[in-house]
Amino acid sequence: MKKRFVAIHLAFWVTLVIPAGANAKTAGQIDQELNQLQQLENSTKQQQRKAEQDKSQAQHYLNKNQNYLQQVLSDINNIGTELTQISAEIEETEVSLEEITERLKLTEERIENRQGWITNRLQLTYMNGPFSYWEVLLSSSSFGNFIERVNVMQSILEQDRMLLDEQRQDQATLEQQQQQLNENYADVRALYADAEAQKKVLEQKEQEKLKLISLYNADIIESEEISEEQEAQLLEIATKKAALEKEKNKLRAAQIYSNSRPGANTVSSNGGTMAVPVAGARITSTFGSRVHPITKQVKQHNGVDMAAAEGTTIKAAEDGIVIVADWWGGYGNTVIVDHGNNMWTLYPHIRNNGIKVQKGQAVKRGQKIAEVGSTGNSTGPHLHFEIRVNGKAVNPMPYL
Repeated sequence: MKKRFVAIHLAFWVTLVIPAGANAKTAGQIDQELNQLQQLENSTKQQQRKAEQDKSQAQHYLNKNQNYLQQVLSDINNIGTELTQISAEIEETEVSLEEITERLKLTEERIENRQGWITNRLQLTYMNGPFSYWEVLLSSSSFGNFIERVNVMQSILEQDRMLLDEQRQDQATLEQQQQQLNENYADVRALYADAEAQKKVLEQKEQEKLKLISLYNADIIESEEISEEQEAQLLEIATKKAALEKEKNKLRAAQIYSNSRPGANTVSSNGGTMAVPVAGARITSTFGSRVHPITKQVKQHNGVDMAAAEGTTIKAAEDGIVIVADWWGGYGNTVIVDHGNNMWTLYPHIRNNGIKVQKGQAVKRGQKIAEVGSTGNSTGPHLHFEIRVNGKAVNPMPYL
């Protein structure tokens, strides 16, 4: 919607100041139209700066939410590890409870059996009264044998009582351990439930952050598109202004290229007559379709990227007139040189204070016009060298 408004706004102004098939104008009329175009250029640049500010703000919040998302993901991972540990504790406690329950069952059975044996013996020994002792006495070979047998019977009963007491003590210990394990089991189950609840909250935050990141990415892409649209509009404005300036110069009988060398205005796309603007530079990206290094979307690359150290000299590829020497939105600090015959060369991403020429200045082939930088939409120091013929970008390589 924003882009559509800007495009309509531009079309209105261009139609207003440069009607199709217009007859020759007076210098005053040209000045008036140039003034209107300058106002439109200022407005477009202001909108471009706003788009850059929106992009910067969206990038700030995108980075902030990405960092927060990383923390959330780390917390989710930590809770996942904690849940695994708690699950292991739960399983271990369940196994221990099963073992103790089985041991209690066996102990209770042994106690019950032992109690039955003791009861039977007591009944045989005490419930029959002295007859049992008489039987032992009569069956004994001597009095000493009788005493020995009685002692053996009492010893067996005492051992049974001691064994029974130990088993009851074991039972009490096992019951205590069982109670403690049940309490531990309840605690770890509560910890597990709490950790699961925290994980669900974090997962919800993760989804919220992912949605915000998606929105901020969309805002950045939209700002990039707006900036690119405005760059095209600024180029169109510059084209109209250059045409008017030429018409004005004709009216004043001034020759723009009077001091240029013969044939300087004719640049062959076959002979490769232009000078390389950055000597010894390494080409890192060629003309054509590519994945944009910032937006990560496949887009047309309208020039050739020449990597060089910041501050490296940028030279004019050919004689011409500087028509732009200013900040140019996503291009950053930019110089545009008009070589005549509707051919321009563009030198974007110049470092701050790196523009060495002024608008309207005549420059010579090989003259220093700027210094390499990384302003605007750039990932590092380089020159994005661009050639435009009739306002359309062409592959610069055949011209060099």
